[in-house]
Amino acid sequence: MPTLSDLGQLPKRLVLGRPLRSDRVGESLLPKRLALPIFASDPLSSVAYATQEILIVLTLAGTAFLYLAPWLAVCVVLLLVTVVLSYRQVVHAYPSGGGDYEVAMKNHGQFAGLVVASALLVDYVMTVAVSVSAGTDNIISAFPSLNEHRILIAVGLVAVLAAGNLRGVRESGRTFALPTYLFISGIMLMIVTGLLRHFLGEPLVAESAGYSITPEPGYGSLTGLALVFFALRAFASGCTALTGVEAIANGVPAFKPPKSRNAATTLALMGGIAATMFSGVTALALLADVKYTEFPCDLEGFTACETEPQRTVIAQLAAATFGGETSVGFFYVQAATALVLILAANTAFNGFPLLGSVLAQDRFMPRQLHTRGDKLAFSNGILLLAGFAALLIVAFDADVSQLIQLYIIGVFTSFSIGQWGMVRHWRRELAAERDPVVRGRMRRSQLINTVGGSLTTVVLVIIVVTKFTRGAWLVLVAMPILFALMRSINRHYRHVAEQMVPDTDARLLPSKVHAVVLVSKVHKPTLRALAFARATRPDQLTALTVNVDDAETRELQNDWQRYDVPVPLTVVESPYREITRPVVDYVKTIRRDSPRELVVVFVPQYVVGHWWENLLHNQSALRLRARLQFQPGVMITSVPWQLASSIGREDAGGRGTGVSPGDLRRGLTEESAETPYG
Repeated sequence: MPTLSDLGQLPKRLVLGRPLRSDRVGESLLPKRLALPIFASDPLSSVAYATQEILIVLTLAGTAFLYLAPWLAVCVVLLLVTVVLSYRQVVHAYPSGGGDYEVAMKNHGQFAGLVVASALLVDYVMTVAVSVSAGTDNIISAFPSLNEHRILIAVGLVAVLAAGNLRGVRESGRTFALPTYLFISGIMLMIVTGLLRHFLGEPLVAESAGYSITPEPGYGSLTGLALVFFALRAFASGCTALTGVEAIANGVPAFKPPKSRNAATTLALMGGIAATMFSGVTALALLADVKYTEFPCDLEGFTACETEPQRTVIAQLAAATFGGETSVGFFYVQAATALVLILAANTAFNGFPLLGSVLAQDRFMPRQLHTRGDKLAFSNGILLLAGFAALLIVAFDADVSQLIQLYIIGVFTSFSIGQWGMVRHWRRELAAERDPVVRGRMRRSQLINTVGGSLTTVVLVIIVVTKFTRGAWLVLVAMPILFALMRSINRHYRHVAEQMVPDTDARLLPSKVHAVVLVSKVHKPTLRALAFARATRPDQLTALTVNVDDAETRELQNDWQRYDVPVPLTVVESPYREITRPVVDYVKTIRRDSPRELVVVFVPQYVVGHWWENLLHNQSALRLRARLQFQPGVMITSVPWQLASSIGREDAGGRGTGVSPGDLRRGLTEESAETPYG
């Protein structure tokens, strides 16, 4: 028959399944076919909105500067290739899973390491919020009537993702692999079909192709530096295609051996697929003459702009390629895109807990983040990430256009610091290496990281300048707060460690032991506490009660004599009817009179079986323990008495303890006869 504890574990087991033994951690390691969808779903899925973000900025000036889109896309692809090549050096040089954080910490020092850590933590939260919100957008593009439930859908999806990851990395990989591969095949099929139709003389026409766009005030006639700044702003928005690249470098420990080689191969696959899909989607969007604006009513001809959302760029391309909004191809691409965008958040659900574990091991985050859960996943990190992402989604109404402004600052901060850290790493390695062949490989790697660091630093400056006033300042505030928090946590752990170092005083025995048993009534819990206290053979034993009601105290004294309890009862007065303060003051008096004396306070306590029973019992005991634990030289010992609801009625009372009240009294009497108290 299931116990109360078993029933309490039932919801947890339904979500997580059976727990795994610690020695089975190797079984959760990932082959490349599962690592690709788990760690690369974010950069792969970003093709669903990276082109769209470029168009949003360019269409602020109407259609006059759409000719810049292919050149901006080429720049994004070149940057993506450079970053992928740079991170292949990282996974070989630092396979322990710290990624940019470890690179920065070992090559730049603690300050830079914590800047990277704060940037990555913020970026992982943003990844979940943006990916889930973008996925929700694509669901709404297929079913516009769901628009009013946008926030509820997005938060519910975050909860589902968290539950999937709590079941373990390998299990979530199996769950999330199929949608990622379906998305890749769907987008590739759409690109090939669309290009074939175009070159065979059947032009693609998006539903927005016939719309015109009213330029925003001041954007209609950009020239000179203003045009350069405008183009850089569009480029910065397109750089969302690079988000998530760093997750593989942070997740190397999750790969099957040889870990570094498998991680590097997965990086190369991810980079090639992402670059191909991004280029193809951008080409199709230009061929189909897609229009997409920040404000739908800027589209002249979109008559339902007040009541209906714009269809996403991917939705318009799928409809134009496969024959409309009712075609099988359209629904396939929309379903796959929505799924992969939602599951792209899985990259963060793997990267954030792993980084949190590394930070916790280095004492910059709470130790709980280093602990694996029942399914050998870092459960606390998963729950923390889900909570912050849900808060962001609610705060920004699951609006991708608002959330995207906070995006990619964190990831390009870590890119830049990490790549310059690798340049230092290779400089140090070259100083110690004498083999010409090995030195040649190192110089090539150093050159790759130098180029990567230079490009990502320039892009970071562009992103900060172009996005600062549009919401990016929030990230630039959040990162220093996280930085300061991690420094404070580390300082706390260092101070604790310093105080825990053994010294001579810690080895000194107390001069004597004074046991204090708290008494409210003469009942079984009190008699048990007295018996247990006596069994410890203290030098002095005090039964202590607080007088808050004269009548009740007189009744207690009468019962004390009637039951012939062989320990003197000490009564302390409480004119203000408070229990905790008189007890603490009494203990302080003992310690003040004898500083080397150890005081052990025995607190009788009920153990109940239902949550609501806790509201009826034990509140005084909780307050007493909370106050007494701050007193030096004082130990608190809880003496539990299990009520029937906690152990079953047949085991309650004297039978539950194996001792009857009479036995307790006789034990007290016999002990007092052997060694009477002074």
